Amino acid sequence: MKNKKWLGDAELEIMMVLWRVEEPVTSKYVLENLPKRRAWALASLMSSLAKLCEKGFVSCDRTYRLNQYTALVSEEDYKAQEGEKVLSNLYENSLQNFVTTLYSKKVIGDTDIEELRQFLDSLNKGG
Repeated sequence: MKNKKWLGDAELEIMMVLWRVEEPVTSKYVLENLPKRRAWALASLMSSLAKLCEKGFVSCDRTYRLNQYTALVSEEDYKAQEGEKVLSNLYENSLQNFVTTLYSKKVIGDTDIEELRQFLDSLNKGG
């Protein structure tokens, strides 16, 4: 998934809907399952879906009467790419710098640090 373009907020909302389903879905399904944070018009959704197709994130099957949309990029792949980009561009590839910033700005707290510690310990134990 290298060199894919980033997603804007609206595109990410659409991808979140597509990532939650296993099968192709219609634009109507996407529209009905988008978060209610913004008022979506069908025309705006169709424009965003077309852009996602152009960017290579979504495929559109026009075989049937209603177009069917499928995510081409997995949620995990996208998150890994974006995480790598943020870590590289903002934190000099240092996870410690990232966690330190979040902790010092109280974005994460002691509970989160303990959870991270337990996770890292489980990785060291092979599990």
